[in-house]
Formats: sequence, structure tokens, C-alpha cells
Amino acid sequence: SALVLARQGHEVTVVERDDTPMPSSADEAFDWDRRGAPQVRHSHAFLAKLVGLLRRDYPDVYAELLAQGATEMRFGEDLPPTIVDFQRLAEDDELVMLACRRTTFEWVVRGAALAEGHVTFRTGVGVDGLLAGPGADGSAVPHIVGVRLADGTTIDADLTVVAAGRRSALSEWLAAVGSQPVAEEVDDTGIVYFSRFYRLDEGQVYPPRTGPIGGDLGYLKYGVFVGDNNTFSVTLATPTNDDQLRKMLADPAVFDACARQLVATAPWLDGRASPITEQVHVMAGLLNRWRDHVVDGVPVATGVLPVGDAVLCTNPLYGRGCSTAFWSAHLMADAVAAHADDPMAMALAYDEALRSEIFPFYRSGVDQDREARRVAAALLAGEDPDGDTSDPRTFMRSVF
Repeated sequence: SALVLARQGHEVTVVERDDTPMPSSADEAFDWDRRGAPQVRHSHAFLAKLVGLLRRDYPDVYAELLAQGATEMRFGEDLPPTIVDFQRLAEDDELVMLACRRTTFEWVVRGAALAEGHVTFRTGVGVDGLLAGPGADGSAVPHIVGVRLADGTTIDADLTVVAAGRRSALSEWLAAVGSQPVAEEVDDTGIVYFSRFYRLDEGQVYPPRTGPIGGDLGYLKYGVFVGDNNTFSVTLATPTNDDQLRKMLADPAVFDACARQLVATAPWLDGRASPITEQVHVMAGLLNRWRDHVVDGVPVATGVLPVGDAVLCTNPLYGRGCSTAFWSAHLMADAVAAHADDPMAMALAYDEALRSEIFPFYRSGVDQDREARRVAAALLAGEDPDGDTSDPRTFMRSVF
């Protein structure tokens, strides 16, 4: 958000509660104290939509990500040897993922924002609330004119962008200035995440990526994710109600032993790599959530636009978080550019873009989760989820 708004010529102040001074390398960034973003040391996927946006509109940022150790993963690479007749099509070049740690991505984008010369970071201080003024053109809708910080100071602003993540208190802040309630839809994913990062030892290489990268055993989901600079991560996910397995997997020795028993992750932990996170990072409270800040065709407030997880959260199994967050910031900036002098039109245009372009992916994820829970419950009960054992889809559902 700061990067693209600065490139439009705006002066931007970023208020970051975490004390995160700018590091000098990707590995230093991995050690950032990011309590406000507990997911940073979990596995991340940077999908083709995000890569396409970067290559098209932020080519300098994309080049810097590659220069700092991120690598491309192209559709059609690493195919199993049994697939011998694959032919690339021109449009396949759009299907490129990026292998990168979340902290490296954040570090590179922050560096690009700072390089614009219009961005100031204030780290180690949080926002406690919003400042409201008279509604635009006499409207009863609150108009936000800045923020109040935890230290009692304030910052005046023509526009406040809330990128405060899935724990965002924006709904409470808006209620405190008299807005109508934000409409919210929540669906619990029913899983808990466990992740650990590793780096290849000297002279070692990644194992072949021609087999599965993950799987779902019903009681345990698992996957491996390549990072930048010879790093990778393994993530295991358990049902929220499996207290025994949850407690055991938090032990690094048990976590590694479990990963060595799984077909997708075993080759990665065969002695070729060493952990770079001493502990196993655990993340619970994983929700699918959509927040509507336009209700019955009217924004709950003007002068404030939420982006990323402050708008929508999706099941991390689908790896969509960073892609939809960057995409929503991009759409936000489009609305700002088109309606700089009309905050009401700005809010409505942004909401329309979100619902048109991103909401279908949220809805798809929620529907997939519900179907997966139904199938898993049937399989764990020894039942056929489809009532037809001759249907190969039954087997494929049990695999995925």
C-alpha cells in the first residue's frame, strides 16, 4: 500500500506496532520480531496472480526479489518422468509461482517503498483509534481524518489505509466513532498450523520435486514449501479438537520425526538440511472471514480503506493470503487514483473491485473447506463420502 501510493505521489506514514528496524539482508529480516504478524514464520506460497502483478506493474520489485534469492517455479517444470508428451503453450508463461520466505518478501517491498522518498516508517508504536470529522458533503457517514496512537499523539491524514492484519481492530475503531456495524462472515477452518524452517547444508541440493508436495490424511495435513536462499519449510496441520496431537507436534523432535514418516516431506529431512528455527511455530484461530465495509450500498465510513487480512482471511492451506493482500492494495490504489477528490466514490469503487475480483476466491475456499470437512468426517468414520466406491473422485478426494 505504501509503495503504490508513494508512486502516485502521495506522502505516506506507516505506523507499525512491531519494532522492526530495516535489516540489511534477507536472513536478518527472518529474525524480525513480528508479533503483530504471527504467520511470518509459517510456510507461504506466492501465487501466479501475485507474480503477474509484480512483473506487469512492479518489475523493479520483482527483479529485486530474484536478486535477493527468491526463485521462480514455472508450470510444467519438475514433471514426473512418466509425463513425456508435455508441450508448453505461450500462455503457460503466466503460470509462475515464487519460492520465497514471507519475511524476505516483506523486506524487499519495504525497501522499495522507502526508496520512493515519500514513505516514513514509525516502528514500535501502535494505533489505538481513529479520528473522525464531519461527514463528506453533510453525510451522516463518519469521515476519518487520521489516527490516534498508543502514545497519545495523533496523525492527520487525507486517507487512512488499515493494513493491520487478521487481528485488526478496525471494526471496534469504527464503532467508537459512530459508524454503523461492519458486516462480517466467519467460517472456522478447523485446523491448527505447525511450521518449521530449514536450510540446506553446505554442498546439498533440494530433492527432486517430481512427486507430491503435500497430502491430507484426515487427522493430519502436511506440505513442504521452498523458500529463498536454500531454505524451505515444512508445515503440519491438525484438527483443532485433537489436543493430544497438537501438544506432541509442538515438540521439535516429534515434529521432525513425524515429517520423516510422510512421503512428501521425508526426502527433505534425510540429513541434507538443518533447522533455522529452534522452535516449532504454532498458529491457531485460522478463519475464513470476509468483512463488508459497504452495507446496503453505503460505506460505514469514508476516508478509511482496509486492505489484506483486515478485509478477508482465507484458509492458509490454499496459500492465497499474500496474493490477495497485495492484490487488494493494488485495487485500493486504483480507487484512490480514480476518485482522489470524492471519498464516497472511492470507498464504493474499492468495494466493487473487491467483490468482483477477490470475493469469488474467498467463496470458493469456504465451499471447498465445507466439502473437505464432510468428506474427512465420512472417511474417518469408515464411510464412503459419495456412496459409490467405483467413482475415482472418491479416491482423489481422500488423497487431497
